Amino acid sequence: MKRFLFLLCLTGCVSTSQFKLPPPALGQREISVGFLVVAGVFNTELTAPYDLFQHTVFHTKPLPGMKVFTVSPDGQPIRTFEGLSITPDYGFENAPKIDVLVVPSAELSMVSDLENEEMVQWVAQTGKQAEFVMSLCDGAFVLAKAGLLNERAATTFPSDQERFAQMFSAVRLIRRHSFVHDGPVLTSEGGAKSFDPAM
Repeated sequence: MKRFLFLLCLTGCVSTSQFKLPPPALGQREISVGFLVVAGVFNTELTAPYDLFQHTVFHTKPLPGMKVFTVSPDGQPIRTFEGLSITPDYGFENAPKIDVLVVPSAELSMVSDLENEEMVQWVAQTGKQAEFVMSLCDGAFVLAKAGLLNERAATTFPSDQERFAQMFSAVRLIRRHSFVHDGPVLTSEGGAKSFDPAM
């Protein structure tokens, strides 16, 4: 179970609710972590938490670690904002059950991605069924659009916080903190700080 504890004592963290451990069964079996990847996803917001979660398989024996995988809308290859080509493991139609849903920021997270009804609906449905949901940087816009942040505290990339506050008044925006933990949801400022909520 220790392998799954998030370090809430990191400088710049806000926890707005009593931290609740995952159900006992989650600590005894492989934990599935699904990363949503879309065109223009930013490398750091994808690879920082991916790296930490994937490496649990080397540090949790005899308990299983995390099974980490990527999911895109159609399962077809995408290109990151910085130019890396990624072939997702799954599409929305064949993605397995996800215990931890991770939504990294992408180039269009604040604009046209929010108009993608199929994606927003998938995030809403998958997020409600997951034990934990995490966003990095402007991935919080996608979570908010999907209704997963309503009446919760959250944060996002500092220079986009004003826009976020105007678009999603049902979310209590927390500023000047690396990441915010509220119930099953963790949101992060992103960038190099994308490591913090994953820890």
